[in-house]
Amino acid sequence: MACARFLTRKPIRQLSDKVRAFSALMSPPSTAVFYETHGPPDTVTKIIQLPPVEIKANNVCVKMLASPINPSDINRIQGVYPVRPPLPAVAGYEGAGIVHSVGSAVQAPSPGDLVMVSPPSPGTWQTHVVKDKTLWHKLDKDTPVEYAATVTINPLTALRMLEDFVDLKSGDAIVQNGATSMVGQCVIQLAKLRGVHTINIIRDRPGSDEAREKLKKLGADEVYTESQLDVKNVKSLLDNIPEPALGFNCVGGNAASLVLKFLRQGGTMVTYGGMAKKPVTVSTLSFIFKELTLTGFYLQNWLGPDKNKECREMLDYLLGLIREGTLTYDMEVAPFSEFHTALDKSLGKLGSQPKQVIKF
Repeated sequence: MACARFLTRKPIRQLSDKVRAFSALMSPPSTAVFYETHGPPDTVTKIIQLPPVEIKANNVCVKMLASPINPSDINRIQGVYPVRPPLPAVAGYEGAGIVHSVGSAVQAPSPGDLVMVSPPSPGTWQTHVVKDKTLWHKLDKDTPVEYAATVTINPLTALRMLEDFVDLKSGDAIVQNGATSMVGQCVIQLAKLRGVHTINIIRDRPGSDEAREKLKKLGADEVYTESQLDVKNVKSLLDNIPEPALGFNCVGGNAASLVLKFLRQGGTMVTYGGMAKKPVTVSTLSFIFKELTLTGFYLQNWLGPDKNKECREMLDYLLGLIREGTLTYDMEVAPFSEFHTALDKSLGKLGSQPKQVIKF
């Protein structure tokens, strides 16, 4: 009988072990922002419950803590962004969280580690995300989560544009529109660290005086509204600042023309956005006699697998500045339960608002 009891118990234990092993290879259910068709984000997105996902050998399951609402996220949902995930899709492209569990072949990161999606990839607007281990970058646990979630798309754009187009020296100057944006704020601070002056253009709107003072506190040398630059010779406003060698345009239309007016002979304007949805127009004289260079910047070119190591070194550099308090930028953290309000703010329905960051 003793032998019989032993033979009947062993298969039960094995079955129990298999059930536990199977459970460990599944993620928790996830609450997600989901869309099945392209269109206005406030009408095509909905919050749904997704079932558990299998965690394969090289997968890492992360409990998301924060993810921003970027203009490119909105454009992907609208269907107008050049690179977008196949439908149906979970929205979001950038974010950070804590490792919940890992696949059998993963040695790092480990459960409990703070990680960010790197390079950014679709599906971050949900409570649990399962991706290959190569898409997660481990961070210092002292890193503020909202900054870990937002450091890639905007601050990295600012850094690369400062580094990639003109060999700037201490004492040089740059000019930019959209200066109150997250990229604009980062440009001011990163330029200041390099001893580079910044001339900043903002829109005419209520609160522009407060915006000017905020940018000055970040290190801006000059801040002008567009109407203040409605003069024949904008360079007469520069005083002791040299003519800019480099300009950044994220608006288009008249705001881009103002950037061009400031540029010195042989200067370069980099366009990285078009918030006004108006084309960049350049006079023939500027091309022929000023020999200006106009080019574009697309961060995705820096985010491929072949540049993973270099990108992560740059992100660690930026996050180090953030932990030191040398780099900061405006954002508003909103709980996931208030997602639709945060989306309305991002869509401009509630006036000018800082970057919206969803906290899960």
